[in-house]
Amino acid sequence: MDYRGFFDRSIERLKAERRYRVFADLERDAVRFPRALWRPDPKSDETSEVVIWCSNDYLTMGGHPDVIGAVCNAAQRHGAGAGGTRNISGTHHPIVDLEAELADLHHKDAALAFTSGWVSNLAAISTIAGLLPNCLILSDALNHNSMIEGVRRSGCERQIWRHNDMAHLEELLIAAGDRAKLVVFESLYSMDGDIAPVKDIVRLAKKYNAMTYVDEVHAVGMYGERGGGICEREGVMADIDVIEGTLAKGFGTLGGYIAADAAIIDAVRSYAPSFIFTTALPPTVAAGAAAAVRHLKKSGEERARHQRMAMLTKHALKAAGLPVMDNPSHIVPVMVGDAEQCKAASDLLLERHGIYIQPINYPTVAIGTERLRITPTPRHTEAHVAELVEALVDVWKALGLKFVEAQIVPLRPAAKVEDPRCTYPDMKRAAE
Repeated sequence: MDYRGFFDRSIERLKAERRYRVFADLERDAVRFPRALWRPDPKSDETSEVVIWCSNDYLTMGGHPDVIGAVCNAAQRHGAGAGGTRNISGTHHPIVDLEAELADLHHKDAALAFTSGWVSNLAAISTIAGLLPNCLILSDALNHNSMIEGVRRSGCERQIWRHNDMAHLEELLIAAGDRAKLVVFESLYSMDGDIAPVKDIVRLAKKYNAMTYVDEVHAVGMYGERGGGICEREGVMADIDVIEGTLAKGFGTLGGYIAADAAIIDAVRSYAPSFIFTTALPPTVAAGAAAAVRHLKKSGEERARHQRMAMLTKHALKAAGLPVMDNPSHIVPVMVGDAEQCKAASDLLLERHGIYIQPINYPTVAIGTERLRITPTPRHTEAHVAELVEALVDVWKALGLKFVEAQIVPLRPAAKVEDPRCTYPDMKRAAE
């Protein structure tokens, strides 16, 4: 068998379908973010400066002085790694501290940290459903791949309810009768930016005696009075059985977690192979994440600035006639509708304008809905927005992409921040 040829042909198929992904070689700048250095040729030391517009470090906590300080202190005290799995090497104290912060954030008995949000969904959904007798999983049609994999791994019967369709969910709950039921959904869907009707989902789950499992990865840190997510903002956090989140987006570090009743957490800890046999998060990461969680529980400045910049960006792009998908969140999808054109738009933005926005193609989104997914941060400025609009208009014209009718909507009053250019006052001088 020609093994090498098999893999070569597999890659060629992706290229023919315009789904082959090319990574940009970038060096983030903790002080000057969203600016970064781009290396167009990996064989050369030549760099150029670019502005990142698609980071999932939504609140730029990855560069916050408290977070960096906690990471550096933990590295000096504990070293670079965790030393092994928690079952073999023991549980280092920074991860215990992190889990206490997360449990407190969501007002739950306990929390459990994983190496990524993907792993936490895989482990928690498969374990919880797998332990329940004859469990039926009811999954929203647009749930993330990690949730789908968790559902599959459970071995349980599953039914898909139409996205955010409460009538369909209720129909399935009624048909399920008295058997164990687990309703799994996201609070904020990251590709379209729409938000689940969490109050209605909780009401139906209670009415038909179902457990609820919510993925808040694109909402923790950014929504709610203390950054607890959409469920905190909507006042239903206490009614959700399991809250899953990430440390890699709003909290700017790495890892995933679940927060729930102590018995649920203990069951996942004790039964989930992907937890038992995986090396723990290193103390450096746990300490940095805990610092970010602590800060965002007390500070609303980053959230206010973040929402302001997201709203301003949408407003400016719509006013220029660019096809922005409407939604109530911080996600700014600019629709292209063709994989090749989407990649071309991304390349042109980077090469001609020094702006990096990754193209989003199938299988992340459906064929024909390819897009540029823009994520403003608190450290983007009004000047950055103006440059982005000018660049996108140029790219749209160069590629012959369709404009839409310009939409002018009134802006809300600006969020009050100490320095409109930079979230962190002690970085003002560097930002200048």
